[in-house]
Amino acid sequence: MLTVYTLENDHLVLSASSNPHALENAAWLDLISPTPAEIETVEHFSKLTLPNIQDTEEIEASSHYEVYPHGLQINCSFLHQVNGYFSITNVAFLFNNNCLISLCAREVSLLRHLQERAQTTRGLILDPLSTIIALMEDKIEKLADLSEEAYLAIERISRQIFNRNNVILEEIIDNLSRQDDLNGKIRLCLMDGQRDLNFLLRRGRLADENINTVNDILEDIKTLLSHNAFLSERLDFLLNAALGFINIEQNKIIKIFSIVAVVFMPPTVIASIFGMNFHFMPELSWAWGYPLSLLSMVVAGLTPYVYFKRKGWL
Repeated sequence: MLTVYTLENDHLVLSASSNPHALENAAWLDLISPTPAEIETVEHFSKLTLPNIQDTEEIEASSHYEVYPHGLQINCSFLHQVNGYFSITNVAFLFNNNCLISLCAREVSLLRHLQERAQTTRGLILDPLSTIIALMEDKIEKLADLSEEAYLAIERISRQIFNRNNVILEEIIDNLSRQDDLNGKIRLCLMDGQRDLNFLLRRGRLADENINTVNDILEDIKTLLSHNAFLSERLDFLLNAALGFINIEQNKIIKIFSIVAVVFMPPTVIASIFGMNFHFMPELSWAWGYPLSLLSMVVAGLTPYVYFKRKGWL
């Protein structure tokens, strides 16, 4: 799908059509799962070669950035929620002095929100570079919000682990795994944003105002990366704690079985002796043989139980 936006009175305006006149005056061409005909049309008017969507998934620098005679390409990663799960969508941005082109396989909410804001806010978007920087600001702000939510979720899990009031530790481990997955994706997007902004500083020919904005965003990213590393260490500690408590619970069960086996072992030996079918067994003729054997089994069973109790093993 091809969506065309133009700039009118410093406002982003959604074009009603994608005719040649609209394309020539476009400020932003948004491509979501485009058809080959739409790609050919955009390449014709922009004089830029659009990459394959699969190429935007590459992480090496040679595929992450491209420098064209008439512009630049940056591949950015955005974290968003789909059907209750967080996933990363890569977007390729190509731009020259007049037009920004975004290419992705699915809709990214941050792009849509910026487009909606730019239609109502005057001067939010003035050129392709200011659009990229505004997107980076929104992206890092969103990642900061997700980091705060992750911290609060991890603290709730921590209280559940150490209070252990009717808590299923297996469910806690599942929650920790989800938080660790989210934390890892946040880190990937932060590192991606850091690389993109450093590339813009080197190749973007930014104005002084934009340079200051980019440096401020880079400082925010450094702070968030430190916080992200702290959350990773916290998750590792809580996971080890949860596994340790599970081992303790399992050891308690094994201890009960071990004690039961030791308690019943002496009575079993006595019962086995008197249950043998030899022809000559003097004890079989005793008048008090049966009560004595029962008493011996009770004493033999209680003795290890009392011993364990005094040792504090029960």
